[in-house]
Amino acid sequence: MSARGLLSVVGTAVGGVIGLGTPPPPDPECVRELLAELDMLPGPSEEELTEAVRVFQARTGLVEDGVAGPRTVHLLTRYAAQRRFFLAA
Repeated sequence: MSARGLLSVVGTAVGGVIGLGTPPPPDPECVRELLAELDMLPGPSEEELTEAVRVFQARTGLVEDGVAGPRTVHLLTRYAAQRRFFLAA
């Protein structure tokens, strides 16, 4: 297994241990809700959603392709969960 593959497995395991769980599927409505939780509410069009995803990806150091793939959705889920936690505290 490559070092990158090992880090991916370790990251997934750590995410499960600390309660991040499996991110939701990259459903456009789910992605919109997660972006809204981060005060990045996209407009109603697909182009606006794609642009909001690109902005999020740029802020988090991901490849800025506008596609809500597994890494993007994982980070959206993680940051939204962290925000909910800190707002509840």
